[in-house]
Amino acid sequence: QVQLVESGGGLVQAGGSLRLSCEASGRTLRTYAMGWFRQAPGKEREFVAGTRWIAGEGYYADYPDSVKGRFTIFRDNAKNTVYLQMNSLKPEDTAVYYCAAGVYSANSYHYNYWGQGTQVTVSS
Repeated sequence: QVQLVESGGGLVQAGGSLRLSCEASGRTLRTYAMGWFRQAPGKEREFVAGTRWIAGEGYYADYPDSVKGRFTIFRDNAKNTVYLQMNSLKPEDTAVYYCAAGVYSANSYHYNYWGQGTQVTVSS
């Protein structure tokens, strides 16, 4: 079992930055594919970042076009923590952000473990 706890959410003005953290316990995150999702009121959950290990290359990150160039996912395996650095935030980035852990197979992520979420609010 993996327990995930997000932190770092809050209120920020448009154009500002936030860094979310996802600390894991129970198992090391080193071998897991990790991801961040968000869900705004009345909307479906949306993938915003993922990171996976590619043999011979290291960790690779995936982003949807909506956040590419603004969000960065990275991990500190020594701290068993994954981060989401969010820059140039927009009001439409307002949502509850969730961390997830799982595997990458058949060209897609499959997440088994989820955190409880942290609220991010971007004011205009």
